[in-house]
Amino acid sequence: MQIIKKDMTKVIIIAGPTASGKTALSIELAKKINGEIISCDSMQIYKDMNIGSAKPTKEEMAGIKHYMIDIVTPNERYSVAEYKREAERCIEKILKENKTPIIVGGTGLYINSLLYGIDYLDISFDEKYREQIMLKANTKEGLEKLYKNAQEIDPEAMKKISINDKKRITRVLEIYHSTGKNKTEIEATSRANGTKFNYLIYGIKIDREILYEKINKRVDTMLKNGLIEEVKKLINKYPDFKTAKQAIGYKEIIQYFRGEYTKEEAIEKIKQETRRYAKRQMTWLRKIKEIKWLEGNDMQNNLKIILEDLN
Repeated sequence: MQIIKKDMTKVIIIAGPTASGKTALSIELAKKINGEIISCDSMQIYKDMNIGSAKPTKEEMAGIKHYMIDIVTPNERYSVAEYKREAERCIEKILKENKTPIIVGGTGLYINSLLYGIDYLDISFDEKYREQIMLKANTKEGLEKLYKNAQEIDPEAMKKISINDKKRITRVLEIYHSTGKNKTEIEATSRANGTKFNYLIYGIKIDREILYEKINKRVDTMLKNGLIEEVKKLINKYPDFKTAKQAIGYKEIIQYFRGEYTKEEAIEKIKQETRRYAKRQMTWLRKIKEIKWLEGNDMQNNLKIILEDLN
């Protein structure tokens, strides 16, 4: 449940699956309401990861100020707690300038941390433990064992996590290993404190076949725009960029470099993984009770809906 203090200024969240049109909608909205945009994307925070993260170009930004883009290097770790703290600073800054903050993205943990006021701890992760569980997670049998361990530790959180979701399974285990508390306990404690701002959250829904076609075209465009060259430069500049290296698009190109895939196989794998990610994003969005749905192919009507809510 979202607990909101009275008389708080409205902050807009535009969420949706990858390639659903969040960026274009947010920029058009910002023009109309004197708004500024705060990215809510766990890969756009990284410098030099531009093409594969679908970072908006200067031309696409159309003069609208964007925050939380290019704030850390790819070899740095960046926690949800750090994101929440810095994003809230950005919100406060924008509000002080009498402008409207618009949060845009599809990273569920980031959005949840703001929308529900969840204070994920600034956890100091044990790198040796992480290496051990990641090694296990790379085999089917090992991942199944980790999944069962995570179920024992945090059965509530695991209800929402697939047996194949390596990233979220290992996160549940890491949180418990580092804090002695499970993810559900941490979230429940912080949710009780409520949130600082009055969020209006909008979710973009789009026909699955249309979305998948847009995803496939976007990947093709990324390749034309130099994704392979971008990954080469990243490897040379940041030889050890562990977290960012797991991002869809980067991971598969690195596997292509290693000879694990042909170029064509890597491209198809990127498309497949991106479609799967979009599906997971929609599953997460549907669980948000406060969300108001927008049609992904109707820009003018979507703007009208949001503007009416702000009046």
